[in-house]
Amino acid sequence: MIASDALAPMVAAFVDDVTVALTDAASRVRPPRTGDFRADVVNEAFNLCVAFIDVDDRHTDNELWALTSTFGPLIDIAGLAGATPAQLRSSTLIAGRKVWLDRMSTLFDILVAADSVDGGERSMTYYRRALDICHLIAALDEITAQAELTAIGDYRNLLLNHIRMRVPADRQPDVTKVEPHIPETADPAGPPPELPPEPPARPIEELLAELDSLVGLSEVKAEVRLVTDLLRVQQLRKERDLPTIDTSLHLVFVGNPGTGKTTVARLLAQIYHSVGALTRGHLVETDRSGMVAGFVGQTAPLVVKRFDEADGGMLFVDEAYTLVRGGDNDFGREAIDQMVKLMEDRRDRTAVIVAGYPDEMADLIAANPGLKSRFPKTISFPDYSTDELLAIFESICGKQRYELDEASTERLRDVLDAEPRDKGFGNGRFARNLFEAAVSRHASRVARIDAPTDDDLQRFHPDDIGPAAAPAEVPSP
Repeated sequence: MIASDALAPMVAAFVDDVTVALTDAASRVRPPRTGDFRADVVNEAFNLCVAFIDVDDRHTDNELWALTSTFGPLIDIAGLAGATPAQLRSSTLIAGRKVWLDRMSTLFDILVAADSVDGGERSMTYYRRALDICHLIAALDEITAQAELTAIGDYRNLLLNHIRMRVPADRQPDVTKVEPHIPETADPAGPPPELPPEPPARPIEELLAELDSLVGLSEVKAEVRLVTDLLRVQQLRKERDLPTIDTSLHLVFVGNPGTGKTTVARLLAQIYHSVGALTRGHLVETDRSGMVAGFVGQTAPLVVKRFDEADGGMLFVDEAYTLVRGGDNDFGREAIDQMVKLMEDRRDRTAVIVAGYPDEMADLIAANPGLKSRFPKTISFPDYSTDELLAIFESICGKQRYELDEASTERLRDVLDAEPRDKGFGNGRFARNLFEAAVSRHASRVARIDAPTDDDLQRFHPDDIGPAAAPAEVPSP
């Protein structure tokens, strides 16, 4: 049966590739170690499979038949070869083994140690093949359990964090690539812009690493990983003619401006492409002005045009709640009606993300009965803390070759703390505006210095950051 045979190719790829990586790593230690490490890698694959089968405590027939058919010929364990699912459930081979996923395996640590010396990709080979196995096991069941998706995310983090901790930053993969972006056409009556050639899908681990590199947003990152893993598992099930559930690609993003909604949407569009949910994975940004016309009969074609531009990718509608803010003669609701229709007609071709403030977005979803069912998940983007805004500012400094001394850092912290965190707070945009203002003040100061040094040209002073916050008034006794 298909389910029983599906695991074997994934395990074979893991064993072949990781054996090569481990053999190479062993040859580089002092003194070098030689030998056939294949049996060690087979045992590693078995431990991984058994642990992942156990994460949801279900131990389904499909999973257990796949385990016996794959490892029966490979490993000499009493009671495994030829065992039925019932026999495996009553044995000690499966139950309680999920704890194996909670700690770093010795084999993986050896690969990471070798990579830390020469910047190799051995540990990433293990990572990719191990995640392939986890996704395949999750796909064997008729309905993928939430515990399996959570386990994939936790195991991914365990591996990647160990790589980041041991491998120097200058030897880690470059994840700063930029995705293609299709601009909107100013003329609503004109033809849609010609789409660029279909880009190759970026490796999923690159995209998730780029997501992880964003400041803050821990809950957002966790939600994106869950969505990613669910889609990846569903694609695997589809490829193997297994039943799949209808998974919506559409999302609601809520939060103040500058919290990273557009940045995450761009990454998510590429992630959808990498897991096979979208054919292109580009992002088209629009808002009310790009979807609502001023005359009868023009709004629906304008919405169609936006969907044509986003075909095969993602349409990001910013401040989408403004579509319901007009009066009785406004065409915003016509745009919503047309959007609902196209989301259904093109549900397998175009993903839609609508974004805005939390309360206002709730009003939008309530404006049309079809929106609630088409946007089953909402992801909330919290405001950045002072420490996170400071990290964003320092990141911009690093890219632009500016430096903060201790006094300037303290002044920046004071400025950030003094800014009200009310509705409309600019978050990341506020940090960037502070940086641009600091650059202007710095330039005015340095321009008055005869023969400025490199340090003068790069280092901010506290007054470059802005005026010191006024001390709080002490009430009279």
